[in-house]
Amino acid sequence: MKRLSKYLPLIPAALVLGAMMFPSGCANTTTPPSGGPKDTIPPVLLKTAPQPGAVNVPTHKTQIKFTFDEYVVVKDPSNIFLSPPLEKRPKYKLSGKSLVVTFESDLDSNTTYTLDITGAIGDNNEGNMFEGFTLVFSTGSQIDSMCMTGLVQDCNTLKPIKGATVLLYKDHADSAVFLHRPNAAAKTDEWGFFSLRNIQDTVYRVYAIRDANGNNIYEPDQESIAFLDQPYHPSTVFNDSIYEFKKFNMKDTALCLARKTDVELNVFREKPSKQFIVKKERVGLRTAFLTFMAPGAKVNSMKIKGLPAEKLISQFNPQEDSLELWVNDQRKMPDTLQLLINYDKTDTLGNLVPTDETVKLALSKEMRAEIQKSSQRNLKHEDTIAVFKSEADPTTVEQYGFRLEFKYPLIQEAWDSLSFWSVNPRQQEKKEKFKVTRDPENLRVYTVMPTDKLMQGFDYHLKVPYRKFRDVNGFYNDSTELKVTLPNDEKLSTISLEMSKVKKNRYIIDLLGEKRDKVIRSFIIDTDQTVVFPYVKAGKYCLRITEDRNGNGLVDTGNVLEHRQPEKVMFFKIKDQFLIDIPERTEYVQKIDLEELFR
Repeated sequence: MKRLSKYLPLIPAALVLGAMMFPSGCANTTTPPSGGPKDTIPPVLLKTAPQPGAVNVPTHKTQIKFTFDEYVVVKDPSNIFLSPPLEKRPKYKLSGKSLVVTFESDLDSNTTYTLDITGAIGDNNEGNMFEGFTLVFSTGSQIDSMCMTGLVQDCNTLKPIKGATVLLYKDHADSAVFLHRPNAAAKTDEWGFFSLRNIQDTVYRVYAIRDANGNNIYEPDQESIAFLDQPYHPSTVFNDSIYEFKKFNMKDTALCLARKTDVELNVFREKPSKQFIVKKERVGLRTAFLTFMAPGAKVNSMKIKGLPAEKLISQFNPQEDSLELWVNDQRKMPDTLQLLINYDKTDTLGNLVPTDETVKLALSKEMRAEIQKSSQRNLKHEDTIAVFKSEADPTTVEQYGFRLEFKYPLIQEAWDSLSFWSVNPRQQEKKEKFKVTRDPENLRVYTVMPTDKLMQGFDYHLKVPYRKFRDVNGFYNDSTELKVTLPNDEKLSTISLEMSKVKKNRYIIDLLGEKRDKVIRSFIIDTDQTVVFPYVKAGKYCLRITEDRNGNGLVDTGNVLEHRQPEKVMFFKIKDQFLIDIPERTEYVQKIDLEELFR
């Protein structure tokens, strides 16, 4: 050992000398030096100042320090969240391996605060996210002890809302959420879940908002809201062992869904308080649209200047906040149409008053160029016909029939010219009866519905003949023929829903796919009956049921000041699971008690 120690000081010099003697070997290498294995370990919090649970923390120039085991960066400053919130968001700076949080105003005295940095911090090298931490401290002599959890979701889809702000008010006045910041607040995670810890043992009004500007105050003209019908008194005393308050990997579905909730909040968008025209656009030579600030717009009269009022065709969308316009006149249209409209508009006192406006609807440069191109006889076939789409889905034709959608409103119809016939398996043709109805929500859409029951194994043909329909541009239709045959795949299944206790309300029954993002089939019922969804492929489905109290086919919104919730939407569950697994070749029958479901 002594002999070896005598030569240790010479080792560094020998290494340097070796590098000088063999420089070409290093220069010619084709393999870059390895930086070692990739860092996948997130930062570890070593300490905080003040310590968790500290009391009598100064209210003036308060500074909170989080020290980690490595250098960190702030990935999302909005996730540095203080409850109860101040007027301005917390400020931060990085000092060595520490995050230092400060506040632009003094903290309140005798108040328990939580400062949450979950989702805000990552390491400086690979961006590995810190799992999160909530620091609790008090500017008084004690720490508040109660807690609550909940879920925030969209009122229409019941999908969780990420990043919503939950607000708790000790002030029970209806105006509190409009005027001042809450007594406690929290943000929802990717699953719409929130947890509020170390809050006062008192009674709160509970709200959730999609806080567009981050000021923790509800602004109805630009934000959505949810509220609990009754004041809420937390009943659980917080402790570190409560499952719901642990920090979870948001990708771990099972752990996240296992969290229990005390309350559910369904977010809706209130009807805006002001009514006026917010957008106008000329989208064609004879086509335009208007968008209103609020739904339920009331138009008293309108016409295009220089044309009789009956030359204007109009249609509201179901919410009555968007109005399509078509000019039924084949004369050359000017570059700018002047719409003379009288509608109920909000005045300076906030009242709806009948108001005259002249709305100029001008062609865009691109549209004028397109029209000029058309005038030079460079026309496509679809530029000279009444364009329409026709479709019939074999799996839904019994319910929805054949659908015809014209691009422009019709001014000439000849529905008795349609031909509808069947061909049986022996190739024998038979003329079939049908009826035609126009969609009450879209005057350009028509349904051709067979009168008699469709038969398995039969082919059904619908023919629309040439030049029998004319649109507002003066163009006639091309002919088309549709053929549909009921599915005969033995692997398909049927879902039968025995709906009971419907009582006085109407209900919208929607069959949705696994992701809940698309309605596959839909029924509206107002009496006890069996709803049948035939020809269903094997897979996972959801059943969404909407209580349509006023029968307008929409989920009507709520109102905070009137304490009115939006119309209720429920998903039918089996053993707390949304998804219904439908195997092949199955007659799936389910009894649903609507009174029990909506209780």
